[in-house]
Amino acid sequence: MKLRRTGIILITLLMLSSIALGTEVNTADKAYVVPITGEINRATNYFVKNTIEEIEDQGAKAIIFEIDTYGGFIDQAQQIKDSIISTDIPTISFVNNNAQSAGVLITIASQRVVMSKNATIGSAETIPNTEKALSMWRAILRDTAQYRDRNSDIVEAMADKDTEIEGVTEIGKLINLTSSEALEYGIADFLANDYESILDNFNIKASEIVKVEEGFQVKLAKAISSSTLSTLLLAVGLIGLVVEIFTPGFGLGGIASIIAFGLYFGGNILAGNSNWISLTFFVIGLILIVIEGMVPGFGLPGISGIIAIVVGIIMAMDNLRSAVLSLSIAIVLTTIVIIIFVKLGYRSKIFSNVILSNKLIKDRGYIPSEDMEHLLGEEGIALSELRPSGFIEIGGNKYDALSDGGFIVRNDKIKVVKVEGSKIFVRRI
Repeated sequence: MKLRRTGIILITLLMLSSIALGTEVNTADKAYVVPITGEINRATNYFVKNTIEEIEDQGAKAIIFEIDTYGGFIDQAQQIKDSIISTDIPTISFVNNNAQSAGVLITIASQRVVMSKNATIGSAETIPNTEKALSMWRAILRDTAQYRDRNSDIVEAMADKDTEIEGVTEIGKLINLTSSEALEYGIADFLANDYESILDNFNIKASEIVKVEEGFQVKLAKAISSSTLSTLLLAVGLIGLVVEIFTPGFGLGGIASIIAFGLYFGGNILAGNSNWISLTFFVIGLILIVIEGMVPGFGLPGISGIIAIVVGIIMAMDNLRSAVLSLSIAIVLTTIVIIIFVKLGYRSKIFSNVILSNKLIKDRGYIPSEDMEHLLGEEGIALSELRPSGFIEIGGNKYDALSDGGFIVRNDKIKVVKVEGSKIFVRRI
């Protein structure tokens, strides 16, 4: 009886072990589809790198990189290329629509290249198109193409419009190939519109095709860290701040500004473009601007605040050129809004401290300099001590004056002895 029970237990354990082993084998038999879409930036790089590492831990028959991009940052594309080349899992690039600019490098990094029947690839010129940047970019493309046994001349001509290939392109035009042309010139290996056909063509037997989805955090980071949306968020943030400054109380402008700057800094931190230091600079800048608004004039707090805000905004982005461009566009739009507010008659305490907006009129006790000559010989009293400057009163009007004969005590009687332009000189009598 005991022997029978022992046998049953052993059989059960063996069955459970078989199931566990079977599960592991099935995991390694899977093929994964990793999307590379939208702008190529740091968020894209992190997503691809981390996904490859996770798949390597599980094992897989193949990784299909489904590409649809108009390009992005070269340095991030190069890192994605390195991640693809370094993996031991068979890799396939599937251009499902477009592979432009930096997308060309990512495409040719895989062992195999497949294109959908309506896809295009090419137009990989650098921006800015300086000789130094272009030379480096061509070398990277050529090296990768030769490593993967692609047509390096065609690939280089996608980036350099000064390259001429007889029968393919002439000087002054970049190469952009259709799927059929890519197949003809050795850039693509196969044309297909579905994953199953791709795997069958390369004799890859996968038990399951798993499409990896970008998480919400990755999608948010990719979207916000894109140059277009970053510029928009900066503009909304700065314009909202201006609206809040010009209007009383805390309202829609302040809320919009907080949300926009929150998304801008949060998205770039999530994307890995920045860290909390950039946000710290920005917050310090805002605090200094608020302090400036509480004191007369415009001095060190205001200047330091503006510098801190600009530094924080630029540090939050991955690329200095893109950061400066985005900030410049946002500043131009914000300036237009400020002009509109001023034209409509809105006033701000901060701007009033910088700009003289009061008129010097007689009703407020101010006397223009051309009227001072008539005071010569007039008598009055000292409203304050004159040592040598101070205030005097003549005929019920208040004037700035200078003592012409030493110290004058408050309430002493005085007489105007000399007038030079707007300067009034008096003596005690």
